[in-house]
This record gives sequence, structure tokens and C-alpha cells, in this order.
Amino acid sequence: MILGMNTPNHIPHSGVWPALLTPLKADLSIDIDSFATHAKALLDAGCKGVTPFGTTGEGPSFTVAERIQAIDGLIARGVPANRILVSTSCAALPDTVALTKHATEVGAHGCLMLPPFFLKNISDQGVIDTYRYVLDAVPTARMVLYHLPQVAYVNLTQVAVDVLTAQYPNTFIGIKDSSGNLEGSLAFAKNSNGMQVWVGNEPQLRVMAEQGSNGAVSGVANMMPRLVQRLTLKFDAEGYDKADAAKDLARVKAFIDILNTLGMAATFKAIMAIKNKDAGWRRVRPPLVALTDAEFERLQGLMTAFALDASHD
Repeated sequence: MILGMNTPNHIPHSGVWPALLTPLKADLSIDIDSFATHAKALLDAGCKGVTPFGTTGEGPSFTVAERIQAIDGLIARGVPANRILVSTSCAALPDTVALTKHATEVGAHGCLMLPPFFLKNISDQGVIDTYRYVLDAVPTARMVLYHLPQVAYVNLTQVAVDVLTAQYPNTFIGIKDSSGNLEGSLAFAKNSNGMQVWVGNEPQLRVMAEQGSNGAVSGVANMMPRLVQRLTLKFDAEGYDKADAAKDLARVKAFIDILNTLGMAATFKAIMAIKNKDAGWRRVRPPLVALTDAEFERLQGLMTAFALDASHD
């Protein structure tokens, strides 16, 4: 398995790539200036790259044109293209092709792509054919497989992974497994010929790090990039030990408890509004619904008690 192309345009597939939240203007269009400012702040905090338009970033709520304009806007505002892992998942395959082609042409690190996620009861062959459709149209693409069955209602099986990586040996650079099933993630890591497997559930990062995983695409990293990076380290790396990890795990679990209290997506953005003192971050695009003022006030109390620390977290 070839894990990356050693060309000047590519960097190793490792480190933390926050699943970028997408800031919106009052008309619910993308605020590209704030988008780029947030991305660059995360890079400055030590993140290897950023991942726009995934689930956390409300990706399916934006058109192809909006997503292309925003990626171009990030690059124009100083976010290096090779530090962008673009989520290109769409319900219509020609749209996924368009986004994958654009990401490849601008020199993005790679593309993150879900299996088909609208029609249900899709077979392995249907999943394989979906990826083939895109990769035959964009044969130079680099891709991370995205397993998110609780949203897509389609399983990415080892059978499909084996067929695809055999047919496209220079294409797939990793699997993002956001199923929450640690046993399944470990099985992917064991059976995928050394390909990186990154979990979406941050409390599982420690286990995966000790199994050779060296990174994450993480929603929590929007607010706690340094802590998420530490959780991906092997023990004793940079002086990181089990006691340090236990403290970090307790803190990230407490943070996730806050997210789950009021609903994950809208709460993520409301926390950004609190962190940046910018009410605009509270906006979400329908069908998501922003926190009410009462919910936001409650969240402010929870976050005050949590004491988010930019220098440590």
C-alpha cells in the first residue's frame, strides 16, 4: 500500500486535521473571511491541516459552487492547498466528481468521501461502484474513505475496502472511521495493509495511537486542537505518559458531555461564538436549528465551569 505520493505538492498523511466548522453570514452564505481566519488559527496551533465540509462542517447543506468558492477562498487567504483535506461527499455522483476534480486540480492534500448516503440497503458492489465512478473520472485523486454508518446508513465493509485498494493501489491514503465502534476500527487497522485508520470518536484516540494510528479528523479539535494532538501521540512521545493521557481523556469526555447536552452540531458553533466572542458563529443552515437564547445562556454557564484554555487545550 502506497500511503502518499512523495511529490512537492503532498505532505505525509498524519497529524490532526480539524473537521472545520463553517461560519455563516446573516443571509446564511459562507463567511469565507472567518472561515480562513479559523483555519489559519488551527494551523498556527499545530494542526497538520484542516478538513472543510464534512459532517461537522454541514457539508451536504452547501452547493458545489459554494464549496468550490470557499476552498478557493481559503487558498487565496493563505491556507496552503496541501494542508486541506476536502470532504467531497454529495448525494449526486457528478457533484462528487466536480468537487473531487477541483480539490485535485488545486493541489489539496486529498479528498474525504462517504459511501452513497441517500438510498438505503446498498450492497458492497454498490459502494464499490460509487467510488469507481468518481475515481475513474478523477484518476489522480488521493482519497480517504469515510465510514459513518449512523448518518449514511451504509456500511463501509472490509470487503469493499479490499476491492478498492487492490484496484486503485495508489489512491487511498486512509480511513476515517466515525462509527464509534472501536472493535471495527481496530479491525480496519489490522486488515488494511498499514493504511492509516483515524477514529472520529476522540476518547478512542488513545487506543488507536498505540495501534499505530498517527492522526485524526476531529470536530473537537476546532476548540481543543492541542489536546486532540496530544491524544494521538504514542506514550513517551514528547514526554507524554499515561497520567497525562488520563487527564486529557477526562477533559475531552467532559467536553463531549457538554456537546451532547444540547445537541452536537448547533452546540459546536455556539461554543465557537463563546470562544471568539462572535455571535455570528451561532448560525447554522437549515435543517439544523441554532440554540435558543435560553439554551445559549445555559451553555455559557457550562463553558465557564469547563474553563476552556486556549494555551493548553
